[in-house]
Amino acid sequence: MRYVDEYRDARTARALATEIAGLCEPGRRYTFMEVCGGHTHTIYKHGIEDHLPEQVTLVHGPGCPVCVIPMGRVDDALHIARQPDTIMTSFGDMMRVPGGRESFLDAKAAGADIRMVYSPLDALRIARQHPDQRVVFMAIGFETTAPSTAVTLLRAAAEKLDNFSVFCNHVTIIPAVKAILDSPDLRLDGFLGPGHVSTVIGCRPYGFISAQYGKPLVVAGFEPLDILQSVHMLLRQLTEGRCEVENQYARVVPWDGNARALRALSEVMELRPYFEWRGLGFISHSALRLRDAFAAYDAERIFDLPGVRVADPKSCQCGEVLKGVLKPWQCKVFGTACTPETPIGTCMVSSEGACAAYYNFGRFSRSSVREAART
Repeated sequence: MRYVDEYRDARTARALATEIAGLCEPGRRYTFMEVCGGHTHTIYKHGIEDHLPEQVTLVHGPGCPVCVIPMGRVDDALHIARQPDTIMTSFGDMMRVPGGRESFLDAKAAGADIRMVYSPLDALRIARQHPDQRVVFMAIGFETTAPSTAVTLLRAAAEKLDNFSVFCNHVTIIPAVKAILDSPDLRLDGFLGPGHVSTVIGCRPYGFISAQYGKPLVVAGFEPLDILQSVHMLLRQLTEGRCEVENQYARVVPWDGNARALRALSEVMELRPYFEWRGLGFISHSALRLRDAFAAYDAERIFDLPGVRVADPKSCQCGEVLKGVLKPWQCKVFGTACTPETPIGTCMVSSEGACAAYYNFGRFSRSSVREAART
């Protein structure tokens, strides 16, 4: 295949759907979790659920990097942004994420100098342009975006830019998946592995899922036929009695990952002892922090942060959505008090959030119709 239309061919999709139905064992139900928020959006946008048999259910995992940031970390970032002579920079999808009382956009409207950037290198450029101010980059994301932060810090160190720092909130996917597997709330038959993360870490780290938990995983691409083929591969494994890690996204994902990106990460960052995830609580060794050699660029060491834990609003059920326990429309405030214009939880804010995906694309999906019929 050479063109994107080939990955969206309706005839091929129908053929795959027929094969998927043929692989389903009569009377058995299958639940697969797509870990990545990008997969969730493809599923809703292109109506993938409507091509699957009733026996197959897709649930959403904690693969949205914005969605898993707890309110306390947002409040710490806002504290930094309010400091004199400080410029806070952030990706656009963080701008409306609610903290305990306000978001970046609220603080910006109140006078804080908070700027949206498309890359940490943009933040570095701002630091060069404003040598008399402290410039902080709000670093978020899984292993997908962490290498770009690491490379930026290496460049800042080489240039000796002492007014640049990073507030590091990078998280790692493997401990989150393990926390899901250890949770008593959900029983899964397999995983659609995250494509973007896997371009960096490869497929090998997922081996414990099949070896220790007996669940198959297929690293999946982001086009409709990628998702359908990945579901087909999972069902074929279960039908044949296999339990392996397979790579459907081999056109992009190398089995052993990106060695240069992993070296940059290893040089600049190390695992934290523990980190709080929205909906999942504290998970050991699940996030990254800067090594001591880069302490001069670590906003957590430069600024005196409150570090206060902030509970999510009681009406918000983002945690259950992130764990795959609830579908977005099952949340009590979905589409009423909580919308993309007035979000209560991060799942409705982020472009990769499951609630935003369903709100924008999935109002008439098969699952929502069934749910409405039952209620």
